[in-house]
This record gives sequence, structure tokens and C-alpha cells, in this order.
Amino acid sequence: MNIKGGFGTSVCSYSPLSSLNLQWINTITSTVLMLLSGTSIQKSFLVPIFALQAPASIISWIKGEYGVWTAFLLLLVRLFLHIPVSHGRGKLEGVILSLTIAGYLAFQHFSRGGSLGKAFDQGSLVATICIICVLVVPCLLLIGC
Repeated sequence: MNIKGGFGTSVCSYSPLSSLNLQWINTITSTVLMLLSGTSIQKSFLVPIFALQAPASIISWIKGEYGVWTAFLLLLVRLFLHIPVSHGRGKLEGVILSLTIAGYLAFQHFSRGGSLGKAFDQGSLVATICIICVLVVPCLLLIGC
């Protein structure tokens, strides 16, 4: 992983697992988790994952036309996590922070479900798949595929 250059350069030699594709997977799955109702995870932890792992095009789109939403999301981050998230984008620290938060969310999801088998029931299957994706993507970015 190119730590100084950020995620703009290719992390993986295999095209479907490029850093941009991994960022899009993480962005989509964290957005789905934010919108799902009935999950046992705290949604406030998804905001920093989204802010740290979203592709630069999404962040610039949000900053350009939807600055109010960006300010709202940053306010949520400021209220719940006193971590300067934007400084970790594209750096090793950001990936480690994303991995830590994703691990906590996975632990929270699987332990509140009662058992591993219940996490894969029909009612929580989408949330379980999203949690696994949000956990695996930073792992892949960390090890550099």
C-alpha cells in the first residue's frame, strides 16, 4: 500500500481487487448498513468508516453540492468520536482505525444476535453480509492484497 500517496494508486495487482473497487464496496456496504433498520450495530460508528474509506470522488461530490450533509456527518463524528477523521484518509492510520471500528461493529453484531447461526437468518442476512464486507475491505487494504 502506498501510504504517502493515498488510495489513488493501485493497491492490488489483480484488477477486481483494486483499492478503488475496495473503497466502493466499503462505501456501498456502509451506506446500506446506515439505511437498514433493525440491526444491532450503532450507526454512529459507520460515519467514520464511510469518511475514511469512501473514494475521493464521493467525498468531493459531497463537499461540492451537499456541504450541509457533510457538515452534519462531521458533526456526528465530532459528537461521538473525538478523532480527526479527515486526517487519516489515505493513510495507514486511517485503515487501522477503519479496521478497529469494523471489528467492533462485527463483534457487536454477532454477539447481540445470540449466535453465529442467527446472524445468517433471513432477517439479518443483508446486515451480516455488509458487516463482513466492511470488516474485510480494510483487512485487504492493510495487507496490500
